[in-house]
Amino acid sequence: MTSGADLVHRHVAVGRFALACAVGAAALAGCQTATPTEVQPQAGASGQPSTPLAAEEFRAVREYAAVALPVRVRIPAAGVNSALQRLGKAPDGTIEVPSSFEEAGWYAEGPRPGQPGPAVLLGHVDSRAGPAVFYHLRELTPGTPVQVDREDGSTVSFRVTAVARVPKIRFPTDLVYGATLQPSLRLVTCGGTFDYATRNYLDNVIVYAEPE
Repeated sequence: MTSGADLVHRHVAVGRFALACAVGAAALAGCQTATPTEVQPQAGASGQPSTPLAAEEFRAVREYAAVALPVRVRIPAAGVNSALQRLGKAPDGTIEVPSSFEEAGWYAEGPRPGQPGPAVLLGHVDSRAGPAVFYHLRELTPGTPVQVDREDGSTVSFRVTAVARVPKIRFPTDLVYGATLQPSLRLVTCGGTFDYATRNYLDNVIVYAEPE
């Protein structure tokens, strides 16, 4: 049975990411593939209909190697050595938050760390019991190393390039979730002022990192 304290903890945790993730999830959900219209065959020189070029004949100029699933994030400078939960979307379309205050999570509907694009990791900043997994995230500085261990035993290394604190109402969706040609890493938690009336932090702390 869930205790009253647990419910409060859960409410605080959800509040930390709800707005920011709602914005990000909305952007992702907005990338719907339009229903294609039927293409009519065009007559060739012989007067006979020519076959449209099959979509599968198109190939990207570059090929990207698949990478294994991320299973752990390590940031010694922030005291982080955490297994990674796989996060999806909640029923309301927002991105799930980690179920544990002591573990970070990877948004599994986005790129894997080391693949082209921004891999996004989420973690709680604190709870009523004290600091949580990403409590020291705001203290990171450019150049700080971040390692992500993968299921196949490999590790991909990143370096922090920037740390930002932004109001949740102005969450930079494009900077966090927007497509990039190169691998990148985004770590997100809460910060700033805690609003006791709503039991939510008003800001998000976002760490941007690029491969070493």
